[in-house]
Amino acid sequence: MAGRIPQSFINDLLTRIDIVDVIDARVTLRKTGRNFQALCPFHDEKTASFSVNPEKQFYYCFGCGATGTALTFLMEHDRLDFVAAVETLASIAGVEVPRERGARTDDELHGRLLKALEEANKYFRKMLRQHAEAPRVVDYLKSRGLTGVVARDFGIGFAPPGWDGLKTALASIGEADLVAAGLLVKNEQGRTYDRFRDRVTFPIRNSRGRVIGFGGRVLGNEQPKYLNSPETEVFHKGRELYGLYEARMALRRIDCLLVVEGYMDVVALAQAGLPNAVATLGTASGVAHFEKLFRGAPEVVCCFDGDNAGREAAWKALTVALPTLTAGHQLAFMFLPDGEDPDSLVRKEGKARFLERMGGAISAAEYLFQGLGRGLDLNSLDGQARLADLALPYIRTIPDGVLREMTMERLATITKTSPEALKRGAKMSRAPSPGRRAIPEGRGTSRLSERLLTILLKHPEFLAKLDDHRRARLIGLGDTLLGRVVRHLAEQPEADLASLLGYWAGQQGHETLVELADRPLVLKDEALAGEFDDAVTQCLSAVERANRRAFLEVLREEGSAEALAQYWQLKQKAD
Repeated sequence: MAGRIPQSFINDLLTRIDIVDVIDARVTLRKTGRNFQALCPFHDEKTASFSVNPEKQFYYCFGCGATGTALTFLMEHDRLDFVAAVETLASIAGVEVPRERGARTDDELHGRLLKALEEANKYFRKMLRQHAEAPRVVDYLKSRGLTGVVARDFGIGFAPPGWDGLKTALASIGEADLVAAGLLVKNEQGRTYDRFRDRVTFPIRNSRGRVIGFGGRVLGNEQPKYLNSPETEVFHKGRELYGLYEARMALRRIDCLLVVEGYMDVVALAQAGLPNAVATLGTASGVAHFEKLFRGAPEVVCCFDGDNAGREAAWKALTVALPTLTAGHQLAFMFLPDGEDPDSLVRKEGKARFLERMGGAISAAEYLFQGLGRGLDLNSLDGQARLADLALPYIRTIPDGVLREMTMERLATITKTSPEALKRGAKMSRAPSPGRRAIPEGRGTSRLSERLLTILLKHPEFLAKLDDHRRARLIGLGDTLLGRVVRHLAEQPEADLASLLGYWAGQQGHETLVELADRPLVLKDEALAGEFDDAVTQCLSAVERANRRAFLEVLREEGSAEALAQYWQLKQKAD
């Protein structure tokens, strides 16, 4: 990877730059006293609530809560990634961006790989025009409803049949770089051949429009239907979105991004007049995807098949996305009729009807409560308490702000209680701030918490093997040490023991983690995984009992004797 930009340079850069100049070049500012004001560029408003403080060099919107420095403004307003935003500020300041040791070699490699990928893109596009098989490919694209204009805009090409067409055409670049760029495959015997053969090619571009990889689709029914570039120094599937660059080029302002599954879905929607669709690259939607999506637009609609597999994928996307729902972000889910995908549906029903379906998408909060409430009798106190117990861990992962408050209020409406009661119940059921003990409701629960932490420190990969619901409930333990460690691992799945201890250095709970890390693990991995799974179940059961006790306390304060008696009878029957 390219060398890191020193933090000291970024700090110095922000002192050189006047945030007023950066923002005023993009939004018309008006002087009001010591500050400057404008209509907020991050949400629609009629009265100016966006304020820029030149003394403290930050902006804040009193309407939507958007805040940050000149760097974050460029990332949000110009939809730039971090590096591009730093480079933009550096160009304004007239300075070069330095890199830490090793960056020169890395940058040179990146440059060579990007050049190889761009040359490959030219070759594929040329083959779509000139190869003997080109008419067959063009006929296929036309049969899918695509015109030459949209094919040009998305850079669609053709990788011809054969094993060495690209290898021969790009012989001047060097075989090693072509392999490193993911364009050639090297077998066990050391021989190389073209990765993409007899496929329609879709170039994948980064935020600056550089080709970083390809997707290839077969023309017939061969498998695999789609083939993606492998992970390389310049291409990381878990961070990129196909079509995002093209959407930015097509639209001056993007109010909503639609997340679909395949390349052809993105292109077909653009052909139908909906250029705001993007696709993940053969991977489930992750935190990095949603962070990038919300930098691109304030609203995201995820489009899934309506079958069980589609709804499972939607639920995973929901749990991943909740921690990214900061001020001004909206997330919704759209489910397609059986047997349809966005490509076929928009061609069958047209743009207007497709937009109607998007307008009927289910909000993230409603989808959360629908999923958790399935099978519960929400007219009973027991069902209402159960839903609250299930939902609160998810709601706690939403950042503090308006959306979290509104989600809590919606839960209060469904459970026929008050938001204050839910908050008190949640507060009573949660452990105090992390310290020597993680969950202090009795020695047994505390031992479970410490055992889980001991195992997780040495086997953080166990967390990913848990089902989504239990993982979310662990994250929802909130301010406990266990909850914080689990949340960190969910956001940084590559973390190991050394990085965990390093991250907690200087924080409350570090001493506990060091002590637990020194404890030996007697069982072998397979048995240890089973023990971890059992301990999670026991720990969550203990927390659930504590939650019920807490809600009973709330009911005693606010409910009638009759309601308490009914709750207790239902509770005993459930147990």
